[in-house]
Amino acid sequence: PLVPLESHPRLLRALHRAGIDVPSTSQWELQGKDHPAIEPLLRYKKMSRLLTANGWAWLDEWVHEGRYRPVYVPGGVVTGRWASSGGGALQIPRQLRPALRADPGWRLVSADVSQLEPRVLAAMSADPAMIAAGAGRDLYSGIVEAGIVASRQEAKIGVLGALYGGTTGDSGRVVPRLRRNFPAAMALVDGAAATGERGGTVTTWLGRSSPAVEESWTLGQRSANQPEASAGQQQAARRSARDRGRFTRNFVVQGTAAEWALSWMAALRLRLARFVPVPQQHAAAPSGPVFSRRAHLAFFLHDEVIVHAPAEQAAAAADAIRESADAAGRLLFPGSPIDFPLDLRISERSAED
Repeated sequence: PLVPLESHPRLLRALHRAGIDVPSTSQWELQGKDHPAIEPLLRYKKMSRLLTANGWAWLDEWVHEGRYRPVYVPGGVVTGRWASSGGGALQIPRQLRPALRADPGWRLVSADVSQLEPRVLAAMSADPAMIAAGAGRDLYSGIVEAGIVASRQEAKIGVLGALYGGTTGDSGRVVPRLRRNFPAAMALVDGAAATGERGGTVTTWLGRSSPAVEESWTLGQRSANQPEASAGQQQAARRSARDRGRFTRNFVVQGTAAEWALSWMAALRLRLARFVPVPQQHAAAPSGPVFSRRAHLAFFLHDEVIVHAPAEQAAAAADAIRESADAAGRLLFPGSPIDFPLDLRISERSAED
């Protein structure tokens, strides 16, 4: 019999009838079950989510005149990262990336920074060992080569734990090794966390401060330190302080990384503005009157840019992207040996090998 896959109760009953003993129809429950129905069901659920979020309705609202036109909110995140208020510009599924394509005779020049936030931390702290781990190579692989951990995955988990305050599991096991080997870098984020736990504010490299704590947070901490405070109050206050510490730990690095990325984008726009416009017959009309004849920034996502450039200027655009990344590093961290290597591609379609 046919099973309505969008009806969770009826789908769950059908799974039970087939001998698949799961408490719900979530992918986390279904993964790992050995039954021929599981793989196509998971594939269907994945495609169904894609249709709901980025299907025909999304296409009609946000794609017109040959362009994807989301709404960006510069500085929309508290750390200074950009956000979006429509179109999901910062959450484009990887399956849709090949649908982003250049106009005839033009190319997409895509670049993303390898391990931006860990490199920013290394530069902020001037930690020589961490800078050396990423010099001209994948930083996580450099940590492995230094003998600190056995695998790249361990290195990544440990560094992300250091940035986001991970204290359990693999992260909790690796972070102490990072403290021994990268003392300056770890002291910077540990210090930011300690400041947050005390209710203080921290600042990014260019001086943007984290939001101050709310009065209710301060009152909760004070109440928990009174002699008559209950065990529950004390536990809640400790948890609230740890949460605040994790926020300030990450704020200093993510906020500075956002400053680097915006400096990169600004430098890139200045360089692209110097390119000679192509003749009218080679214009990319959907890009509008300002950009139809010149290379221009078409997409930005935290640590990634995509430039739409005439094919004959694609290599020059790639050089401009690299030069701009170097300029952003020099602007924020003058004299530092830190580098910001890019994964750079020139193609007719986004995500195309």
